Parts: sequence; C-alpha cells; structure tokens
Amino acid sequence: MDKLLQLLSENSSLSTEQLALMLGEPEDYIAAQIKEYENSGVIRGYRAVVNWDEVPDSGVMAMIELKVAPQLQKGFDDIAERILAYDQVESVYLMAGAYDLLLTVKGKTIQDVSAFVAKHLAAMEGILATATHFMLKRYKENGVSLVDTKKDGREMVI
Repeated sequence: MDKLLQLLSENSSLSTEQLALMLGEPEDYIAAQIKEYENSGVIRGYRAVVNWDEVPDSGVMAMIELKVAPQLQKGFDDIAERILAYDQVESVYLMAGAYDLLLTVKGKTIQDVSAFVAKHLAAMEGILATATHFMLKRYKENGVSLVDTKKDGREMVI
C-alpha cells in the first residue's frame, strides 16, 4: 500500500511538511502527489472522525442489510446507484455472504429510519428483503477509538 495514502487515511490533517518529514521526501513532491491523487479520484475527500455519541441530538445510525435481485447485465450497480442518491444513506457496500448490500443510514429518530426503510428501500423494485440494525454505541470508527478512558474510569494499557 502507498505510504502517503496510508498516512492520509489515518490523519488527513497532517500538513505536507509533516508528511514530507515522515516519508523522507521533498515537500513539493508530496504536494504534487496529493494533487495527483485528488485529480485522479483516488482521494475523494477529507473527513473528521466525530464521536456522535457526544453530540446532543445527533440522530441515530442504522446498518441495513439488503437482499437484492441483481439485474441482467447491470448486476447490483443499478440498485446501488438508486440507493446512494438518498440523503439519509451514508454508505453502500456490495457484500459477499448472507445479504448483498450493506448500508449505513442516518436519521433524526428510529422512526425516521424505519419510515425510510418501509417507504423507500423495501418498496424499491429489486429489493427482496431488508434487515435493520440500530447502532446503540460506537466504540471505534475508522480506526479511531471513541472510548474515553478518562471519562469512564478505565485505563487502556497497550
């Protein structure tokens, strides 16, 4: 794996100067490489990992499993593209196993997510079955621990 991409995926707030020092490369080379990754679509954006459990009224998240009837010559892509157009949908993954697509969906309330599933997903042509799992607590996200050892009195020893 590309070391520059690995570092950026772990901490996108690193400056080109910091990245250059870490990688032993000139800063202008690192800046040009990042620009090339952005222009070619390898880097699609930058995000902060937010502990939404600490944000009042941040809503609810659900993981939704979908069993799908793939379409001739389009497979799962057409259905996935229709699903990702909804604002509530945070991510869509093609899976191998008991179900075909895995979605993360965000809503203001459990009822909002339930209504979205009933009115939009379950009713969509090609969707055979849905299973919704609501997230109750996040412990780790995108490689970042969300457990505050100072707040809950536990100490993490590595």
